[in-house]
Amino acid sequence: MADRANIAFSGSPIERADHIRVDDDALAAQMNWRARVLRLDGLNPVFDDSGALEWGTLADVPETAELCFLGLLDGKACFAPVPDEGATGPAYANPQIWSAMQALQPGELATYGGARSLVDWHARHRFCARCGGPTKLAKGGWQRNCSSCDAQHFPRTDPVTIMLVEHEGRLLLGRQPRFPPRMYSALAGFVEPGETIEEAVAREIWEEAGVRARDVQYVASQPWPFPSQLMIGCYSVTDDPELTIDTTELDDARWFTREELEAARAAGDRGTDDLIFPRSFVIAHHLVTWWLDR
Repeated sequence: MADRANIAFSGSPIERADHIRVDDDALAAQMNWRARVLRLDGLNPVFDDSGALEWGTLADVPETAELCFLGLLDGKACFAPVPDEGATGPAYANPQIWSAMQALQPGELATYGGARSLVDWHARHRFCARCGGPTKLAKGGWQRNCSSCDAQHFPRTDPVTIMLVEHEGRLLLGRQPRFPPRMYSALAGFVEPGETIEEAVAREIWEEAGVRARDVQYVASQPWPFPSQLMIGCYSVTDDPELTIDTTELDDARWFTREELEAARAAGDRGTDDLIFPRSFVIAHHLVTWWLDR
């Protein structure tokens, strides 16, 4: 895929600096007047006058605040504060999130996405899953330790397969109930315990559309910080196009010809009478574009 560098939430310019995370003295030395703290309104980004992410200093946050070390940018340590609570509703219902995805430069969007995933996890894991005791931030925010039983907890990323299915020059796309009218996208679903990526792709396509997929191949991936997923983009083919749609998952699923997809892409955000092309900030856009252009 030629434009992988343009996939939303990828390509943060921050150096993660793991060697500092694991060294308490080195981390403490970074907490000085030069350090930068990402300003957040809860989990939402705060913009400066130029429309970029706004950064403050350590003096702007309470001494009791939990701070996650994001890494180094231009030699300066970057931190993000843990909010009082984590996400309480679906990200797609938050207009500030959609505005950020369209307004921020790619590197800044990746920085925000990584910070959001991390601090959201901390806000939702203040108590131990083993004993219920309180936990405290460790390793600069890349771990939490239980104060009661010494259990260690680590930020999680949930793998999700998102996939194209082709049959004789047509692609299968589906629409979820929350989608705007005429908007279709690639089918997707979580990888379950004990599954390979290829098995998850085949299972999800069968469960959602009643189609047996084969020859699964990886194409590209996208971090998706709502709350913290890794979208694993794949491509597959099928020999039988007959659909049996799981209406508990999808409103509809359809086969689209190359001509229909090309027309929808050329029409931009308004789409055609039948299809709005997936938005540029979701990996489905890049998967369908890859298929059309290869």
